[in-house]
Amino acid sequence: MYQKLQLTAALLFLMLFSTIAFGQKRYEFTPNVRDAYEKVFSLRFDEAANILSLEKKIDPDNITIYFVEDYLDFFRVFINEDFAEFERLLPNKDKRLSIIKSGDRSSPYYLYMQAEVKLHWALLRLKFEQNFQAALEIRKAFKHLESNEAKFPDFIATKKSLGVLHALIETIPDKYRKLAKFVGVTGTIEQGIGELNEVMLYARKNDFIFEEETLVMYAFLMLHVGNQTEEAWSVLRNGNLDTRNNPLACFAMANMQMQIGRNDEAIVTLQNRPVGSQYHPFHYLDYMLGLAKLYRMDKDADVYLKRYVNNFKGQNYIKEAYQKLAWYELLFNSESSYKNQMANCRQYGEAISDEDKKAYKEAIYGPVPNKTLLKARLFFDGGYYDKAEKVLSVKTVSDFTNNREKIEYYYRFGRIYHKMNHKADAKKYYDLTIELGKDQPYYFACNAALQMGILKESAGEYDLALDYFDQCLSMRPDEYKNSLHGKAKAGKNRVKGK
Repeated sequence: MYQKLQLTAALLFLMLFSTIAFGQKRYEFTPNVRDAYEKVFSLRFDEAANILSLEKKIDPDNITIYFVEDYLDFFRVFINEDFAEFERLLPNKDKRLSIIKSGDRSSPYYLYMQAEVKLHWALLRLKFEQNFQAALEIRKAFKHLESNEAKFPDFIATKKSLGVLHALIETIPDKYRKLAKFVGVTGTIEQGIGELNEVMLYARKNDFIFEEETLVMYAFLMLHVGNQTEEAWSVLRNGNLDTRNNPLACFAMANMQMQIGRNDEAIVTLQNRPVGSQYHPFHYLDYMLGLAKLYRMDKDADVYLKRYVNNFKGQNYIKEAYQKLAWYELLFNSESSYKNQMANCRQYGEAISDEDKKAYKEAIYGPVPNKTLLKARLFFDGGYYDKAEKVLSVKTVSDFTNNREKIEYYYRFGRIYHKMNHKADAKKYYDLTIELGKDQPYYFACNAALQMGILKESAGEYDLALDYFDQCLSMRPDEYKNSLHGKAKAGKNRVKGK
């Protein structure tokens, strides 16, 4: 009898314990939640939403469901650029944070997930120019991440986000310096890239759900901030990104290919992108394909640029797309057609990004681009350096009538010879560009100084590199100032103390 009572008591205890354990809030990437996360990153939003909705019913105590759901909102708003949608979904942030905070404080996911949600909405606020609110979000997120690293130094996911923040803080444009100081993020490029490298090494040996997003961030930081082009390409190329079934992977791969002169490969990547009703529309891929084809002077480049401006309802790169359509018309049709597209550039889109501001300025003030210089620029941007040189070589500086075109002529030769590894010729034309253009509002001299700094850095002439980076920072071009100055600051930080 006593043994039966013991057994009954034990069974009741186990039943009670299992009920309590099941009722506890927890952070767990179950197979279904992981599947939803992967579908979010493949832009299969409807499928992801259905999985998460079902998981809320059958496993309501798994907080990770709501964490992945925040990724879904983030990508939806980031891609659509619909401010009304942003305002409609914004209340979800505080609801999810409340759910995350109901979990176990002793878990490394407790602070990590709070930080990630705040970073998601900070990035969205930046897209809609809510800069102060974004700074508040980033400040809170950074403090969560620092606390989490102190409590759980072996929790590798924290380093993913800290690495990005540490690497980017030194490249923030001057106009955001006060906000950056308020945010309180400190760090260096080397520190950030080193942290992401540590995460990647861990991911290669362990099952790490955030591996793919870390891979992409790591590669692009190496390219844009670390000036490690070949290393960045190697990381991305060997990262097993599924470009045929994942539009975001397609974007990352093609973007990198276009930026490092592998334009033909980018066109193949974009032409083989995944399509179908299961994928959320990502119209920017049409813009990229149109641009890549324009670099190659394909006669159907306009087809994809028109698809972008006709279908995308957001605000960014609309003006630039109309500018590129205008260039297409100038090169393939007529100056009057160019002016018609520039009228569209003035009317549609927003002048927020550097690229859109530049396009809008051309549409307002002109001048109509010189066809020779424009062809050389487009061939160069596509990595067709021999073709770019051939276009320019039939001209001399005296063939250009105004000061801007003369400066650009020297600048284009400098850029071409730099990429062709003709360093002495590159230096000659960069110096001519700086001499003639340093007091002008054009970006040519500013970027020539930046590129000379990079040349000197690669040659180990660090004092001269610093001098050129400082020259870049001393100029105030009307075009691309933020991006050029950010790269110059990154360059200075790379070579300091060497």
